[in-house]
Amino acid sequence: MSEDTAVTPTNRPVPVKESQSTVSALLSSAAGRNTGLVVALVLLCLAGVVTAGDRFADVDNVLTILRLAAVIGVVSVGMTFVITGGGIDLSVGAIVALSSVWATTLATQGLANSTHWIVMVFTALAVGGACGLVNGVLIAYGRVVAFIATLASLAAARGLAEIISNRKTQIVNVPGFAAFFDASVLGVPVLVVIFAVVAAAGWVLLNRTTFGRRTFAVGGNPEAARLAGIDVRRHTVLLYTLLGLCCGLAAVMLIARTTTGSATHGGLYELDAIAAVVIGGTLLSGGRGTIAGTVFGVLIFTTLSNVFTLNNLSISAQAVAKGAIIVVAVLLQQRLARRSGV
Repeated sequence: MSEDTAVTPTNRPVPVKESQSTVSALLSSAAGRNTGLVVALVLLCLAGVVTAGDRFADVDNVLTILRLAAVIGVVSVGMTFVITGGGIDLSVGAIVALSSVWATTLATQGLANSTHWIVMVFTALAVGGACGLVNGVLIAYGRVVAFIATLASLAAARGLAEIISNRKTQIVNVPGFAAFFDASVLGVPVLVVIFAVVAAAGWVLLNRTTFGRRTFAVGGNPEAARLAGIDVRRHTVLLYTLLGLCCGLAAVMLIARTTTGSATHGGLYELDAIAAVVIGGTLLSGGRGTIAGTVFGVLIFTTLSNVFTLNNLSISAQAVAKGAIIVVAVLLQQRLARRSGV
């Protein structure tokens, strides 16, 4: 038998190259990627059980992991849209901080106490959306490179948050706000429910709507999308505005979890969100994205941090582990992309 063929269970010779291409196609498919992420998450959980025992498997610890994942998860869902559309945003952490500070000023809390706590939510969403709109306009119409525009926004938003708060932590004193977000739905914390709703809505928007199809088109080939009749610049603005709104919502969730607004909130959120998106299978070059993969990516990183914390390992070691995972994920993406001709 020729060396270039392999034998299947039915004894039908199949070219080795054909079988290899089938495996590559499976690995590069959404199902294959998600299966790999599930396996990675299960292995992490097993490592947590083996090294930390009941402390890891305890229900309270699992809920803690989900609460921590919820905030960065909402940001990561928005980041998935931007990266799928061929962009990048380094300012998300600073936008979260600015939104949290603006929503917890004495004026905002006073208005919330005299009317309704929803005022704080609208304020955070408005600030986040406005920041995203500014980023989108600078990138789409000002033709500023996304990396530079959002880097400038990072510095400006963080600085403005420090000015507004006078570098002081602002304590939330709105009873209705805390009561709502501290509640649970069938034993599941409200913050986790919000993350689930945002992820589900993001999946539908990306995979079942014209907006999602345009996002894939713009990220895959902006010029071809323009020739097909898509207003690429307008769509880019919408993508960054959507991410800004996600940052505003994440700020609300962070305020609820910590009962504070601070200019230090959202530290390194941009790196965590980008890492979760990349691990999930979204291409950094744009044109391919997955909300389900992003959710798994967020859970993997959050679980990893929890396992390290329970085992009293340093934050530096966590950073090294995360960096290694990101590098491996990107190399794997590139390898599969070359094999599939993407």
